[in-house]
Amino acid sequence: MSMFIANVGSQGYGQTKPLRAVLKRFWAAQDGSLTILALALFLLMVMMGGLAVDLMRYEQTRTTLQNTLDRATLASASLTQTLDPESVVSDYFTKAGMDKYLKSVTVSEGMNFRNVTADAAAATDPYFLHLIGQTKMDAAGHSMAEQRVTNVEIMLVLDVSGSMASNSKLTNLKNAANEFVDTVLSSDSDHKISIGLVPFNGQVNIGPDLRAKYTGLTDDPGVTNVQCVDMPSTVYNQTALPTNTVMSMTAHADTYSGTNQTNSWVSYTDTNYAIGYNASYNAGNVWCPPIAGNIIRLPSETISTLQNQINGLTAVGATSINAGLKWGLALMDPSAATMYSQLIASGKMAGELTGRPFSFTDPEAMKVIVLMTDGEHFAEERVNSAYKSGLSDIYKSNNDGNYSIYHASLAKYWVPHLGSFQTVPWTNSSKTGTYTQQTWPQVWGAMRLSYVAWQFYARALGSTSSARNIEYANRMAAFRTQTATTSMDSQLQQICGLAKNQGVIVYGIAFEAPTNGQTQIRNCSTSAAHYFNASGLQIRTAFRAIASNISQLRLTQ
Repeated sequence: MSMFIANVGSQGYGQTKPLRAVLKRFWAAQDGSLTILALALFLLMVMMGGLAVDLMRYEQTRTTLQNTLDRATLASASLTQTLDPESVVSDYFTKAGMDKYLKSVTVSEGMNFRNVTADAAAATDPYFLHLIGQTKMDAAGHSMAEQRVTNVEIMLVLDVSGSMASNSKLTNLKNAANEFVDTVLSSDSDHKISIGLVPFNGQVNIGPDLRAKYTGLTDDPGVTNVQCVDMPSTVYNQTALPTNTVMSMTAHADTYSGTNQTNSWVSYTDTNYAIGYNASYNAGNVWCPPIAGNIIRLPSETISTLQNQINGLTAVGATSINAGLKWGLALMDPSAATMYSQLIASGKMAGELTGRPFSFTDPEAMKVIVLMTDGEHFAEERVNSAYKSGLSDIYKSNNDGNYSIYHASLAKYWVPHLGSFQTVPWTNSSKTGTYTQQTWPQVWGAMRLSYVAWQFYARALGSTSSARNIEYANRMAAFRTQTATTSMDSQLQQICGLAKNQGVIVYGIAFEAPTNGQTQIRNCSTSAAHYFNASGLQIRTAFRAIASNISQLRLTQ
């Protein structure tokens, strides 16, 4: 504190300075001090404002960077995302105009999880802070997103058609599938993973346990191990296959083989032209071969159970990929849970499988189908319902085993081996024996459809060669129905689309398949990355590639 003393001039005192002059000098002196202070304050204000601007720019950059990182990692980590996760992150930054700031993307994934970590950094040049030596400000961002599931349901849908018997294909498939099962399940001590097996050829043999649960089945062929179902086209409109669906069981009959179409008699015992499914060489021409090893294996967590089933597979029959995938998906549909509960209660499935199949929307469950074929669709042939069960018009002699058929239009019995009509069913030459009216399953067990159509109808009712051909064609049309391969392709892609729309991951393996077979499997697969075109021992490589994801499972406890 300073003290200023002024002598005020007044009459009677000594000489003094005028007051105005004194005040002027004072203000002059103080004016300089205030200017310096004000300048200092101004500079301080500028620096603080500049700091605020620089910090605002930094925070804006950092926020934008972080938000882009978070959006990108969340999108790429989604298990429903089929694109390359790193490409997804990069695309987000490119569209935000920040691609130069992305530093690294790390992806870790398995069958039931995906983890994406990304880092980014952007340098901002300060406008004001460089005045105090701060020449650079780095805005860095880090983001990690992960999605994982704890339960995995796998269905192996495998082609066991007759062509799989060539080139050691079935042997290679068995080795590959066995290795797959061992890899996936060997480390699953917590019972998080189950595997089911759906072998298919011209049909799918569902086995006695599943058959018992489907209450709407008709036309039982009455043949051991024949448990196939002719599904109507409408079942391909949905993922489920309700147990009360009305469906006809597949007739055990040779609908495919031709016969000798001459005007002479060919014995029903002739294996080249006549005999039905009882001939072992002819087993591939029936649509549901009675092979116990080719039935569906319900979901299991036991390695030995699954491998025993795989080792028992037999290559025989035609190819209906659509039917195989339909059954595989139906057994993954949540509507099957009630049926599974019943099978668990009766000891047909393990108790650890309680709660399966999980909901399609369960965030802690993943469903996977591995679809393998070496072929392409073979036009389905099915016996019409009127000829699947019940009594036929055909009679068999209890004496010599020959047959006759009653034609109501003529009120007579045609005897093929005689080539003539008579008034009673054939028994023996003296007409003194007995006969038995045959059921349709008995007829098809002894004779092909083509043989019956020609020997029992065309020869009996056609008076000319042209008339016999017409009668034969009409009779075959009455006996059977056919589904074109183009319709089967459409059904396959329809059910593939439904599976993928529900989040089911579909791996496709075309195993030495023809061009159209490759196309169908490729189009069915979840993405190009889920499709394998394999030959020879490459089938093991394909299965290993799929199993390698599962082997990395880090299940949430």
